[in-house]
Amino acid sequence: MIADVKKSAEQKMQKSLESLKTDLSKVRTGRAHTGILDHVMVDYYGSMVAISQVANVTLLDSHTIGVTPWEKKMVNAVEKAIRDSDLGLNPASQGDLIRVPMPALTEERRKEFIKVVKGEAELAKVAMRNVRRDANATLKDLEKDKSISEDDERRAEDEIQKLTDRYISEIDKMLHAKETELMAF
Repeated sequence: MIADVKKSAEQKMQKSLESLKTDLSKVRTGRAHTGILDHVMVDYYGSMVAISQVANVTLLDSHTIGVTPWEKKMVNAVEKAIRDSDLGLNPASQGDLIRVPMPALTEERRKEFIKVVKGEAELAKVAMRNVRRDANATLKDLEKDKSISEDDERRAEDEIQKLTDRYISEIDKMLHAKETELMAF
């Protein structure tokens, strides 16, 4: 039972960490990479699908992404989806090809991005603490039901705390790496 609680907590913490990695990869650093558009959804005949399912996404150069929709009539929908996303990009279509230039980052913009990154990291830490709280509550319930002893509960809580500390230090490492990346240019 205790092992199940710890395993469940660790899986949830791992998912939160993966979610943070995904969110941090969306924060652009001035260099183009196709992953920026991974979460942009396009209206494809009434259903929302990822851009990668309706178009070919490539790098044209280090500051420009090229998006080539597989259907000619999807050009406007894809361009609108990129423009309407929260990424602050301004695509321009040239026939079948949609060029997505990455604007250069100013010092002020970099600092704004660092604030965003810190906010994302803090949300991930809150998620970790919530997982810890839920796991500890489950352990307390097991102890109340006399399924486990008080000593076992305390030991398990200590292990969950160590797990939480480990994941929070991972978040701090990721945050520091992203801040360094943002200030590198």
